[in-house]
Amino acid sequence: MRNRLLVPTLGLGQMVAFASSYYLLGVLADPMARATGGQPADLFAALSAAFLLSAVLTPFAGRAIERRGGRTVLASAHVAFAVALLVMCTAGSPIQLWLGITLLGVGMGSGLYGTAFAILVDLRGTEARRGITAVSLIGALGGGLGWPISRALLEAGDWRLACGSWALAHLLLCTPLTLALVPRRRKDGGGGISTEAAKPDRIVWDRRMFQIAGLFAGAWLVSTAMAAHLPRILAGLGMTATEAAWAAGLMAISAIVARVVDLVVLQKSHPLTTVRIACLLHPAGAFAALIGAGKAVVLLPIGQGLGNGLLSVASGVLPLQIYGPDRYAVRQAMALTPARYLQAVAPAAFALALDASVATTLALSSTICLAMLLLTLRLTPKA
Repeated sequence: MRNRLLVPTLGLGQMVAFASSYYLLGVLADPMARATGGQPADLFAALSAAFLLSAVLTPFAGRAIERRGGRTVLASAHVAFAVALLVMCTAGSPIQLWLGITLLGVGMGSGLYGTAFAILVDLRGTEARRGITAVSLIGALGGGLGWPISRALLEAGDWRLACGSWALAHLLLCTPLTLALVPRRRKDGGGGISTEAAKPDRIVWDRRMFQIAGLFAGAWLVSTAMAAHLPRILAGLGMTATEAAWAAGLMAISAIVARVVDLVVLQKSHPLTTVRIACLLHPAGAFAALIGAGKAVVLLPIGQGLGNGLLSVASGVLPLQIYGPDRYAVRQAMALTPARYLQAVAPAAFALALDASVATTLALSSTICLAMLLLTLRLTPKA
């Protein structure tokens, strides 16, 4: 029973975590700012600070997973999310609200996909790919369902009710389920948690590590930029505000579709094949949107969503394929740390490009994706 419920438990935790962090301010920033006398821009700056905090904490989280097991780290992350949300819920000033949003970075650094994937690799070793894809699929609903749930809570009460409800979901739902249904580390010492975890200096930044880190840094840079600016980009391509909002929603739907395709169709393919396809989808959508007219513009969010969905799965599977399950938690945390730093600066950097033109913005994002494709060359499993 425990084994059958592992993936749904991890997936539910990811869905709640993303809905109450990455996607929270998209609905609540304006009412939060009005109620506390601040500005929405200040709240998004706090979210960037949360990204930076998560980048600092991610390597430590990887080592903690090796020492204590992913179950303990993930349960602690849910508590950290709840504390941050309760600080926000009780905020009476812009400073306290800014602090609460920034504290979300503690949960982000140890409670998102990396920890869930490490648990699966520890328990299932090289057979973890299907579980990683399934958890990523359920977690993707954090975007599709997070906004409407937060909106419904906002309309039923106010933004404090929304923050408090998400905090209770972490404390009363995710934390108990994690402790009850996620097994402790493998007793045979197999999987991704090494018995020599106390020696983190044994992992070397070789060429493959730099390639993987660069690949996912580019992916997170583009995905964060598109999440922040896609409605403006679509409006710049000729859509009305209403059309742009509808079309932007296709990105989340496409990301879910991509995960389903990976789960059903691509499970037996090499993850590098998936990554290479993913790297081409955003440039293809951007090119079609720039040279096309009318409905062709929707190919941009579709291409971005499909590519990002496949890359989210690959971020868990590719390090496993290249290096195997040994010391997976620390290795994956190290490889994703540069991505978290770039994630913090992506909205501001792409805002400057967008001030120049939509074409400049899409040329920049497409160039990054094509550079990611080049990074997959000679990326072969460790001998």
